Amino acid sequence: MIWCLHGAVGMAEDWKELSATLGQGGHVVRRVDLWRFLDCCPMELDEFAKSFCEEVRASGDDENVLVGYSMGGRLALHALLEDADLFRAAVIVSAHPGGLDEKEKIIRMAGDAEWAGKALVGDWAMFLKEWDGQAVLNPEGGTLEGLGDRMQLKVRRQAVARSFMDWSLGKQGDLRSRFEEVKVPVLWVTGERDGKFTGLAKEAVPYLEEGRLEVVEGAGHRVPWEKSEEFGALVEEFLARF
Repeated sequence: MIWCLHGAVGMAEDWKELSATLGQGGHVVRRVDLWRFLDCCPMELDEFAKSFCEEVRASGDDENVLVGYSMGGRLALHALLEDADLFRAAVIVSAHPGGLDEKEKIIRMAGDAEWAGKALVGDWAMFLKEWDGQAVLNPEGGTLEGLGDRMQLKVRRQAVARSFMDWSLGKQGDLRSRFEEVKVPVLWVTGERDGKFTGLAKEAVPYLEEGRLEVVEGAGHRVPWEKSEEFGALVEEFLARF
């Protein structure tokens, strides 16, 4: 089973194209709706990892692979560290391994609190426009195909808002200090035009026993959708190795 975790202000539907690609190769894909973990009440990063791993165990599959993008990549890393034996491999895309100092954490949590307020009570269309307008996500201002319709997320706005608070990078420790616990193969993917996250990946991957970095030419932060064919081929090639 391949478990796909979407990014912030994302949807399980975002993985539809990758699911179809991997499905043709005989893989079973589960696109995880992360918002349901926050529909009821707050859930910190470690709590999510425990809850998600329980769900994976309950599936009864013993060939589990994680695929996580951005926020979903950070959540995937927490799941790996919660129970590395539960997964046989992972694909981490454009994710932050942590390592902010205390001042940076405070600044990040303040910024995420602002986003939470906009998600919870602001005009939803304007919130989406502002979110997608960030340079790191859309440096050329174009429209990406393959992403789900975010307007449908309006009914989940409370959970989206909670994610900015509970899953803020400001609450995350430096996961690199624990990467020695991860013994399974990890493919870390970033975009060539995403200098910040490529730099973070270059720092993080050497801490992984079986880590491998792939930088996709011509792609930015949203690699799976900016270069969907190249990304799908990378994941298929990676899975075929074991």
